[in-house]
Amino acid sequence: MHHPAPVVDRPLIHHTGFWYFPVAFVARLPFAMMTVGVLALVVALRGSVALGGLTSAAVGLGVVVAGPVLGDLADRHGQRRVLVPVGVANGILLALFPLVVASAPGEALLLIVATAIGLTGPQTAAMSRSRVMALIGDRVRPERRERTFSRAMAYESAADETAFVIGPFVVGVLAALVAPWAPIIGAAVLSFVFVTAFALHPTGRAVPERSEREEMAPFRDVLHPRMLVLIAAVFGVGLFFGSTLTSLTAFMEAQGAPEAGALLYGVMGVGSAVLALAVAALPARFALRWRLVLFAAILTASAGAYTVGGSVVTVTIVLCLMGIGVGPSLVTLFSLAGHRSPRGRTASTMTLLASALTLAQAVSSAVTGAIAEDVSVATAMLLPAGAALLVLAMAAVNASSAPRWDAAPLTV
Repeated sequence: MHHPAPVVDRPLIHHTGFWYFPVAFVARLPFAMMTVGVLALVVALRGSVALGGLTSAAVGLGVVVAGPVLGDLADRHGQRRVLVPVGVANGILLALFPLVVASAPGEALLLIVATAIGLTGPQTAAMSRSRVMALIGDRVRPERRERTFSRAMAYESAADETAFVIGPFVVGVLAALVAPWAPIIGAAVLSFVFVTAFALHPTGRAVPERSEREEMAPFRDVLHPRMLVLIAAVFGVGLFFGSTLTSLTAFMEAQGAPEAGALLYGVMGVGSAVLALAVAALPARFALRWRLVLFAAILTASAGAYTVGGSVVTVTIVLCLMGIGVGPSLVTLFSLAGHRSPRGRTASTMTLLASALTLAQAVSSAVTGAIAEDVSVATAMLLPAGAALLVLAMAAVNASSAPRWDAAPLTV
């Protein structure tokens, strides 16, 4: 049986230990570097944005297929048993990938290895949220739980955002300064070292295995309409990320500097991460459902401005504005998902959201790359606005139905 630890009035970091958050952050980077690194490497060595987008999509597809399975396995058997072998396999596949790109004559092997990289993608962010939620439910006083939960979700989303910024930025720097293969080898090393360290961290025992639980909600509860609307909105954010990165890469390739695409994408992410952290300072009376509507509206307006294109300077300014909308939207979506997560299903819920984000990012990378190559860069730059409209539509549906859906108590 899993016996809750005694509740003591101490900050969350006392329960996690000082090194938990740095390790959990660095362990996110291989995941953040995979899709962009694969895209950059294939474009550099094969000279095709469309093939790069397709290979990046194959990584994403693998992540999506494996994500809910890994989440379910972690809920049943504990995170350590799942993450250790997954992290090692991912590191090996990443290390082999540059050789495959350089030597494989056709595209089939390239896409198979890319899919395998995705299948072994370590779901560190989702697992970290699950651990933190379990610790808050287990060891934080009930009167402080809500505030701690809000801050923790803001931090986790900001960490995701920062990883998704630093990931592409590191890819851009290593590809420009060393070689196109350097970012993938870097991701392999990080996967070996930090994903393993995260897997073995004592906080992994904070989430009880199914055998230690009294009961666990059926998986169908994760697919309730109140969860599906959040999954669809996160999917929209993923479409936004993928279409923005790929159209930006194509835009900068037209300017003669394709590797600068990842660096410019980082501009959006910096603002996004800062604003994601700032969400924790918003008053509790500013309800999550209205926050989502506001930030989705900002995202849609700025994505509309992005469609105009123009010079590198104007695109950079618009990217800053897009960051104001996207980071806080993601924080709010994961916070809502945390509140609505069925009993004993936090890892399943969080990996499902992470998988939706990655699938959308992969699909939109492939579609945007093909449109940029076969139609025009200007047409490709219209796609982020469509993605933002989906997020706004789901925010509106959520705002109208949330009072009914959220009448149920919080489960962690």
